[in-house]
Amino acid sequence: MLSYIIRRLIIIIPMALLVVTVTWILIRMAPGSFYSSEKKLPPAVEANIKKKYGLDKPVLQQYGILMGNIIRGDFGDSLKYEGQSVNEIIRRHFPYSATIGILAYLLALAIGLTAGIVAALKQNSAFDYGSMSLAMLGLSVPNFVLGPILVLIFSLWLFWLPPARWGGASSLILPVITLAAIYAAYIARLTRAGMLEVMRSDYIRTARAKGLSEWKVLLKHAVRGGLIPVVSFTGPALAALLAGAVVVEKVFAIPGLGNIFIQSIFNRDEPLTLGIVAFLSILIMVFNLLVDVSYAFLDPRIRYE
Repeated sequence: MLSYIIRRLIIIIPMALLVVTVTWILIRMAPGSFYSSEKKLPPAVEANIKKKYGLDKPVLQQYGILMGNIIRGDFGDSLKYEGQSVNEIIRRHFPYSATIGILAYLLALAIGLTAGIVAALKQNSAFDYGSMSLAMLGLSVPNFVLGPILVLIFSLWLFWLPPARWGGASSLILPVITLAAIYAAYIARLTRAGMLEVMRSDYIRTARAKGLSEWKVLLKHAVRGGLIPVVSFTGPALAALLAGAVVVEKVFAIPGLGNIFIQSIFNRDEPLTLGIVAFLSILIMVFNLLVDVSYAFLDPRIRYE
């Protein structure tokens, strides 16, 4: 197990550099640049900007400097936010995304696991049909529709909750619910499918034949195997939530990392865009590693060498 984890951790670095390289090439291929605008800059001013950020150097030299800085964990300074490093911007805005992301996923887990397990145990019942219908509705309604609806009802009509901005605990309720809805729907459906498959397995019939109570069969044997699809979904989903849900952050004016990422693309802020891409790619690969390792604890048949 330890050798497997070490190998996966070593792979993360070149994979992150590859993602950054592809992103860097796409940015350079796109028309326009940070210093281009509707009003053309004087040649002297444009030359000074290029010299300040090293854009006057040959392309291969720029790429080499970029890779060397990223390997050291230094993404440079933002072009748009003058005097602020990319590392500082990520540290400042990531906690906002992490807060709503973790809360949303905990809520999605609580709702999705409960609904999925009960629906599997009561297959073809009214609860099964009702919960899966709600799950399908949750998958069908996008965040940019659900968010404004919740704001309209709970903020503009009932005046119960603030419509936007980052404030106290009350300001988290609407964005967390909006963000959790689609994930709760996915988890509910995955849990139900996984539980139904496990409940029909031979080792479940053997456990029942040994005289174990239904609760012991469920909690000790069925749940562990039934949660494997949910765990597979958790890695990329949790990484996406922690990285920031762009639509939700826009709707509720949350200064999270997703919001900053979109702004960096519009501003053609190359260092900030590349820094966030590198951070997100590493985050996703780390969570995928954690998911793969957790398989061995959920299913004793899985072993890593």
